[in-house]
Amino acid sequence: MGIRLGCIADDFTGATDLANNLVRAGMRVVQLIDVPRDGAEGPVDADAVVIALKSRTTPADDAVAASLRALDWLRSAGAEQIYFKYCSTFDSTRNGNIGPVTEALMDALGTDFTVATPAFPDNGRTVFKGHLFVGDVLLSESGMRHHPLTPMTDSNLVSVLGAQTARPVGLIDHTVVATGAEAIRERVDELRKEGVGAAIVDAVSNEDLVRLGAAVRELPLVTAGSGLAIGLPANWGFEPSPAAAQLPPPGGHQAIVSGSVSTATNGQVLEFLQSGRPAFSVDPLRIAAGEDVAGQALAFASSHLAEGPVLVYSTEAPDAVRNVQGRLGVAEAGELVEQTLARVAQGLVQLGVRQLVVAGGETSGAVVQALGLTGLRIGPQIDPGVPWCAAALPDGDTLHITLKSGNFGGPGFFTESFAHLDGETA
Repeated sequence: MGIRLGCIADDFTGATDLANNLVRAGMRVVQLIDVPRDGAEGPVDADAVVIALKSRTTPADDAVAASLRALDWLRSAGAEQIYFKYCSTFDSTRNGNIGPVTEALMDALGTDFTVATPAFPDNGRTVFKGHLFVGDVLLSESGMRHHPLTPMTDSNLVSVLGAQTARPVGLIDHTVVATGAEAIRERVDELRKEGVGAAIVDAVSNEDLVRLGAAVRELPLVTAGSGLAIGLPANWGFEPSPAAAQLPPPGGHQAIVSGSVSTATNGQVLEFLQSGRPAFSVDPLRIAAGEDVAGQALAFASSHLAEGPVLVYSTEAPDAVRNVQGRLGVAEAGELVEQTLARVAQGLVQLGVRQLVVAGGETSGAVVQALGLTGLRIGPQIDPGVPWCAAALPDGDTLHITLKSGNFGGPGFFTESFAHLDGETA
C-alpha cells in the first residue's frame, strides 16, 4: 500500500514516542536514524516512516536544513501526509526551533495553514485555552522551567509559537474541539480567512485528539507531540492490531544508560539505587579532568552484567546540574556526558548487552549514532510514549533498545521494562 504518513521528529526519543502511538493504532512503523544517504535505504515495508533527527537544540538554520532533507526523502518515498513531531512540553529555545521548522515545511509543501498541539493526555500533557499543562500544573510551574537547555517559562503556546514565526498564530479552543471534526474544519476555514498560518489546538482527552485527527486528514502538514498520532491512522482505515508490534524474542545481557536530568528520570535512578542493583555514576567533572570514566564504567559493568540489569547514569538534581554547567559551560558539560555515555553504550554492546534502555533525548541520539544503528522496528509499549524497538547491529545480531524521553515512565521503569519485554515476546 506504500507509505501513508511521513514523520519528522526533532529528537530520537520523541521519534520512538510518536512511532509507538502509530503502532498502537495499527500501523506498521519503521524509524530511520537521520535521513538515509542516497541508496542507503531501499524501499521501506511500512505504513508509516519516522525519521529521527537530532535537531531540537541545534541552531535554527541547521534544524531547518535537516528537516527539509527529511521532507524530500519522505516525499520521494510516497508519503501522503507529513507530521512534524516535537516534545510534549513544547521544548524549544526562545527563537526556535519549532517555529522556523514549521514555516520551512509549510513553504516547501506549499500550504498556508497547519495545526500545532503538544497534547498527550496519557502522559499528563494537556492544552486548555492555549495553555500547556504538565499534570496538574502549568508548564511554566513544572520541572521544565529548570531544563538546562530549553527552560520553558511561558505556558501560553500561542505566545510561544508566535514569537518564533512570521505567520500569525491562532487558537482552536476546547469548545470547538469538543463539538467534533466538522466544527474544527469550520474554525480552520475562519482562521485561514483571517490570515492565520498556524493554530494551537486545545486537547484535554484522547477523544479530542481523535476528533482533531479526523479534521486534519486533508492538511499536507500537521505538527504536534506524539498524541495526535492516535487520531491519524483511522483516516487510512487502520485499526489497532497486536501484529503491528511484533518483535523477535530478546537475549543477551541487560543494561541502562541514563543521561537525563528530568524529575521523572531522577526518580527512576533513585528507585534503582534503593533496590540495591549495581549502578555507576558518571561525573562530568572527572571526565573534564581527563579521567577515563567510560573505561571505569565498563569495568564496573563487566563484573555485574551476569547479575541482571546494570545502570550507568549521569543524573543530578537541578542545583547540581547548574553547578557543573557553571564550571564547564552548558554546551561543554552536555557534550562531555553525551559522548561518554555513547562510548559506554558501545562497550556494553561489545560485552554482550542485547537489551538496552537509554534515558534522555540527547543521550539517545548520541548512543544510536555511536552504535551505528540506521533503523528501528517499533514494538510493544512499555509505558505511554515508550516502546521497545529492535535494531540490526553491524554484526547481524538483534539489539532490543528503548529510547526513553527523560520526562516519561514511572519510578520502576528501569527494571519493569525488561520484564515487560520478556512477557510481550514470549
